[in-house]
Amino acid sequence: MVAKTAGKTKVLVLELEGMAPDGIEEAAIFSAPPEHNFEVEFLRAGLGGGDGPLTPLSTLSDELCARVDGLLVFRHYLTREDIARFTNLKVVVRMGVGYDRLDRVALAEKGVTVCNVPDYGTAEIADHALALALTLRRGVLLHHEHQRHQPPAPWVVIHNPLVARIQGATFGVLGLGRIGTAAALRAKAFGWNVIFYDPYLSNGVDKSLALERVRTLDELFARSTTLSIHCPNTRETKGMINSRLINLMPPGAIIVNTARGECVDLDAVEEGLKSGRLAGAGLDVLAVEPIPEPAHPLIQAYRNKEEWLEGRLVITPHAAFYSPSSLDDIRTNSAQTIRNVLLDGGKSNVILPTQE
Repeated sequence: MVAKTAGKTKVLVLELEGMAPDGIEEAAIFSAPPEHNFEVEFLRAGLGGGDGPLTPLSTLSDELCARVDGLLVFRHYLTREDIARFTNLKVVVRMGVGYDRLDRVALAEKGVTVCNVPDYGTAEIADHALALALTLRRGVLLHHEHQRHQPPAPWVVIHNPLVARIQGATFGVLGLGRIGTAAALRAKAFGWNVIFYDPYLSNGVDKSLALERVRTLDELFARSTTLSIHCPNTRETKGMINSRLINLMPPGAIIVNTARGECVDLDAVEEGLKSGRLAGAGLDVLAVEPIPEPAHPLIQAYRNKEEWLEGRLVITPHAAFYSPSSLDDIRTNSAQTIRNVLLDGGKSNVILPTQE
């Protein structure tokens, strides 16, 4: 039975990780106009919101889980076993864009509404994608690493397929959503000719943005000398970027991934780098995070600073989204979303069970 106080229904919203030290921002959002008929209790479980290890959900008491109406999830995976313990759960908000960490089948079976927060970190991730592309394509990392040699490399340019003129070259975008669009417009401003592939967009988007749309994935790869990935991890995209596609790219191409690691076959990237089909790669995301040990051979070569890979591979630890401002946006937008759906009966950022 749902508790009521002074005519208001009590609800509990639980944020798993502990993204902030207090609940002041959330309380202000939950109590802001328009008035609703709920008394909201907001708790932070503190299961790991910073850079440290995550504490498993199994440490939460059954009593607490049974009281939760709304759940905010940032870094944790929410499994069928976890979901079964939240017997009163109505809404889950994934505090980010991707929602592949949630067992959406189990949530749908329980009638739980799933939401995400697509409108945070857009600028940061697009900036990061361009930073990776520029770092590689202008030879910044290449020359940086060689100047750190003992003794340093000669004070001359390094002739390498990585380094090429940007203006007039082709920058491909796989997935023209919010972040893909932001990256495309940034690349266009630098002088790249920008093409994109996204089979789910309506006709005319290319016209409104003055970009070129290609109709096949093969054409995107065949024409892109620099390719930036901005697609979600779905059944369709999992492992999609394989050796066949990479081998369609022009020799000396660069690939950048700030989307989902599961979309890219790391074996194929290693093969492409060794063959020279890829001059470089910038990876902010990997299929398994944190990196398991023993690490993939490509990661080991990167860590060991093997000569063949020097200056050609940049890895950042799923950090493209990050800035202090983007963390503020995650906190605020997540609270606004769960308020809209749980308290106001809205449909803000709802992910339907039928959606990929």
